[in-house]
Amino acid sequence: MVYAGDTTQSLEKPVTILTLKKMKESGEKFITVALYDAPMAAMAELSGVEVVLVGDSLGMTVLGYDSTIPVTMEQMIYHIEAVSRGNKKSLIMGDLPFMTYATPEQALENAAKVMRAGAHMVKIEGGEWLADTIRMLSDRGIPVCAHIGLTPQSVNKLGGFRVQGRTPEQARKLISDAMALEAAGADILLLECVPEKVAEEITENISIPTIGIGAGKFTDAQVLVINDILGLTPKPPKFSKNFLIESKDIPSALKKYAADVKTGVFPGEENIFH
Repeated sequence: MVYAGDTTQSLEKPVTILTLKKMKESGEKFITVALYDAPMAAMAELSGVEVVLVGDSLGMTVLGYDSTIPVTMEQMIYHIEAVSRGNKKSLIMGDLPFMTYATPEQALENAAKVMRAGAHMVKIEGGEWLADTIRMLSDRGIPVCAHIGLTPQSVNKLGGFRVQGRTPEQARKLISDAMALEAAGADILLLECVPEKVAEEITENISIPTIGIGAGKFTDAQVLVINDILGLTPKPPKFSKNFLIESKDIPSALKKYAADVKTGVFPGEENIFH
């Protein structure tokens, strides 16, 4: 993508894992948006969004569930196929939903379904215990984004949607998990709702790109859910921002989000956990 000043342009060629690694090395932020349908996927490509996440967050944003837990493989495949039809240049990442990767063998079977549906990478939630699973997927040619911090599929175990890593012990565990997941073959690490300093330390000490959501401004990329970007969430989380307020239409809101991430304007202090 060509970027200059406060403007963004349509992606010129398909984004790959290598693209993102080169951006990390050069210090250029990349943009991630979680979305679920072909029209929004097409707008993301035209707005220069490097990574599109088809997240199991669709359980809450599209399907009306209270959490991501009820989401099925069939629902994920349906939406990944739609997004892949609308976007040919962003890297498409697809979630494996709750209890579809409890063993490495189960993860391999379901990851193959997600990749056949049009994803270029799978995302799974969990720490060091996922090392064997990630190793199996990576060895068989399936790129993986590992997701640590607040892992929504574990909301019942965590006692709610709570910031993770605020105590020294929790912070050390997140850092240890990040190192183990990279060593196992993860290609990207997503950090959700962790203190900014913890995310900064992890980003500086691993070679793979990091994507942050509620993780401060020092990660290699930011991700927001399209519903939050467009002000569709009744009670938006602290880490989000409604970009449609400052824009005339949806494409302009996406471009404003992208530009603010690239220039370091977003996230602002009001969006960061310490």
